[in-house]
Amino acid sequence: MRYFVIAGEPSGDLHAGHLMDAIRQEDVQAEIRYWYRPDLAYMGFVSVAMHLGAILRGMKECRQAIADFRPDRLVLVDYPGFNLDMAAWFRGHVAAQETAVDSGARTPKVVYYIPPKVWAWKEGRVSRMKRCVDSVLCILPFEVEWYARRHGYQVDYVGNPTLDEVAAFRQTLTREEEEQWRRSLLLDDAPVLALMPGSRRQEIERNLPLMLHAAAEVGGDVQLVIASAPGMSGHFYDGVMAHALEGKDYEAFRRKIVLAPCQGSRSSFLLLHCARAALVTSGTATLETAIMGVPQVVCYAMRCGRMVSWLRRLVLKVPYVSLVNLIAGHEVVPELVAGDLTPARLRHELRGILLDDVCRARQKEGYARMMSMLGEPGAPRRAAALVTGRI
Repeated sequence: MRYFVIAGEPSGDLHAGHLMDAIRQEDVQAEIRYWYRPDLAYMGFVSVAMHLGAILRGMKECRQAIADFRPDRLVLVDYPGFNLDMAAWFRGHVAAQETAVDSGARTPKVVYYIPPKVWAWKEGRVSRMKRCVDSVLCILPFEVEWYARRHGYQVDYVGNPTLDEVAAFRQTLTREEEEQWRRSLLLDDAPVLALMPGSRRQEIERNLPLMLHAAAEVGGDVQLVIASAPGMSGHFYDGVMAHALEGKDYEAFRRKIVLAPCQGSRSSFLLLHCARAALVTSGTATLETAIMGVPQVVCYAMRCGRMVSWLRRLVLKVPYVSLVNLIAGHEVVPELVAGDLTPARLRHELRGILLDDVCRARQKEGYARMMSMLGEPGAPRRAAALVTGRI
């Protein structure tokens, strides 16, 4: 069969890669076309409006590529704004045309792997998914019950691919690789604090200064390693740090800060493997940090923080923003978001995960319970079996 796979962000690219490998194992005659355009992954009304021309051109190119390839399966990986539009177009044009031509013998299908987080916001997307998507493959265990209870919609939980990615990292990690990584960053034997301020420019500009100030206030014999994001230069991070640390004598503190080059998920896993604690911007990184067993504080700074915190209670339908807490169903890791992210609170929580053994042990116990809910590794393989129709 022919499979057309679409992803639009680095995390989706990683998951899509593993899924395509698994599809090839399930279907040795598979023909796969992959569409990955991270340059079109804009968030927020203003950003989308500013780049609307590029987005529309990208959608036109993608539609043409699908029409030329004539896939049996359109496989969507996360990236909801773009992918739902592609699903609707595919259902209304390509799939209908193929069915008409082949008199029902060939019925192309749409499979959504890692669907939109409609349980948090934009719940109206579910009706669109029902019309345009044949099969939904979830990676969060609570989603099956949520879709069934709220919308009478049957979806499948295939496991969480982050479990597979961490397991593969641990199986292949060698002592030599770890030592080489530490040498490349000029790290000594002092504890490492991982700073993971996000993957987008605005996220980094807002989160990194607060993380740095909290670490400077807490002090101690700790090395700070910043996880750099794809496409972000060292000059960009230098500028953010220079602006954040100006006006005070931070020279000695500045020497403790290291920027780790971005080399895919492996560089993030190496950082977490060596870290004693982490400050993490909400996203997939919070789950990766938990599975790696590193105590963390979730940080997400936003403009007009107090107003956003008030609006959040009206807009969001879930009590948490981090995947760790959402899966567990209770607070395992502290979340400091918008107006709750103050210097004093961040310093307090950072001291806990760095210096308080009771706090660290409590988080790790919560991680263990959460991982029992995720189940066993094997998400790409189970998803591929459903995509190919083997089960």
